Amino acid sequence: MDTSFQIGKYLVSPLIKLLPGGRYAASVSIRSGRGSATHDRVLRLLPVFDTPAAAVRYAIDQGLAWLGETRPLPTGACA
Repeated sequence: MDTSFQIGKYLVSPLIKLLPGGRYAASVSIRSGRGSATHDRVLRLLPVFDTPAAAVRYAIDQGLAWLGETRPLPTGACA
């Protein structure tokens, strides 16, 4: 499932990873630019989560906070 979405010139992509203990780690990629001028910042986040949906929601919230966004997400942008 692709949960990436565009905010202005940025593409925000929440990322999750299943950890050995069965919990989920959250990260978020914030990308801007095109071609050789592409810049991608990846934030690895704490805490860890019991469900993938909680990890995705947290990653989205942190990506929006990093961009200084407070507006609601587009429909379908979150798992």
